Amino acid sequence: MKMFTKHVIKQLSAYCNGELAADQSQQVREHLLACERCRNEHDEIKLGVNLAQQLPLATAPAEMWSEIEALLDERLRKPVFETKAPKLAFAFSWYRVAAVSAVLVAAVVIGVLVSLRPTLPPRASLAVDSVGAVLIDGDRISNKARLAVGETLETGGSARAKLTVSDIGEVELDQNSRIRLVRTQKSEHRLSLERGLMRATISAPPRLFFVDTPAAQAIDLGCVYTLQVDDTGKSLLHVTLGWVALVRNGREVYVPRYAMCQARPGIGPGTPYFEDASEIFVRELEKFDFENGGDDALKALLGEARPRDTFTLWHLLSSVEADQRIQVLNRMIELVGLPDGITREGTLRLDQKTLDAWKDEMDTVWFE
Repeated sequence: MKMFTKHVIKQLSAYCNGELAADQSQQVREHLLACERCRNEHDEIKLGVNLAQQLPLATAPAEMWSEIEALLDERLRKPVFETKAPKLAFAFSWYRVAAVSAVLVAAVVIGVLVSLRPTLPPRASLAVDSVGAVLIDGDRISNKARLAVGETLETGGSARAKLTVSDIGEVELDQNSRIRLVRTQKSEHRLSLERGLMRATISAPPRLFFVDTPAAQAIDLGCVYTLQVDDTGKSLLHVTLGWVALVRNGREVYVPRYAMCQARPGIGPGTPYFEDASEIFVRELEKFDFENGGDDALKALLGEARPRDTFTLWHLLSSVEADQRIQVLNRMIELVGLPDGITREGTLRLDQKTLDAWKDEMDTVWFE
């Protein structure tokens, strides 16, 4: 899955407004997964589009216009005066002033009433299909229901539930799971998985669907994945299609298809690894990420690494100290060699172009 490298900044406005053809949108979507510069531009443009779409429109009630017309009719119904009498001419002017004043007063009243009238949007919600004992905010629901923003859905020991997320996909909730709807609107859909297992199938532009957990935030980049949270708040992400970003406290890792990543409360996401990595490799990586395993754990996982596991080592380059970075790079070179055009110096310096070149060269090793 080679990523093209030409920037797509000029196409982002049309992309955010849904004006591109399907194949062009797919190219832009794939480019955003790999290009931080274009992704930052996309996020700024998308924010502007979303703000423009949310500007409120205030319409004066129809009955107010009827009252204004009635008032004008009443004010303009005046007796006929002789135009020769100066006094009557003054009276005619007074009626005109009164009518104009009435219009101005009515306009002010309309403005005040419209501004004071509460604009309460309908409570957003998601459709729910369920089997077994499923509760929303503690109340048993029927097989079909709605989960509103702020409400919590909980499945019992043999229950299941499926949430339809607008028109972008669905979320299946396994037994003994608890999830809350934080937000659902055109620009963002957000759930909070407090415990249990969910499966998300999402077809949407990047960064539209989010799932919060006690350990990290999962940001969908157009994919299929499972996310599990245990009773202590630990989470495990497993991606089967597309990419997912895991974020916490400034740390962000990207998890592609066939890969997994753990996260811990107070620490955030660890280092991604492929689903077929050995148990020893995964265990030593867990020690290194979350248990202060240090040099011993690093040495053990480097020794257990296969060529495909350079995916994990590539991620480690950016999160280890200088001495450890040398060990990681040496092992990568032992496993796959040093690709043409890539230097040791640029890699150890964490030059972004060099790191991106590594990823591009390793696509066939990692994903085929």
